[in-house]
Amino acid sequence: MSHIDMVARHSMPAKEAQQAADELAGDLARKFEINYGWEGDHIHFERPGVNGMITVRENEIRIKARLGLMLVFLKPVIETEISDYLQNHFGCTFT
Repeated sequence: MSHIDMVARHSMPAKEAQQAADELAGDLARKFEINYGWEGDHIHFERPGVNGMITVRENEIRIKARLGLMLVFLKPVIETEISDYLQNHFGCTFT
């Protein structure tokens, strides 16, 4: 089992940050066949072999996921997708 834990800093208003997270989840859902839904300030997502959440806060977006054995090899692809998406579309920086 492998884990993803990424934190992106942003300067967007809360609504824009939520929209960024929703668009990221939608993009990942299309590319990796992930189901997702909002619960408060969290987006929970899952599919066979992966589950996690995206937490949207005032100045940060945090992405945490557990990848099953069959998806471990996709970890770099998923991390790159998340990073590129948030940097290119919303000017986020990562810590």
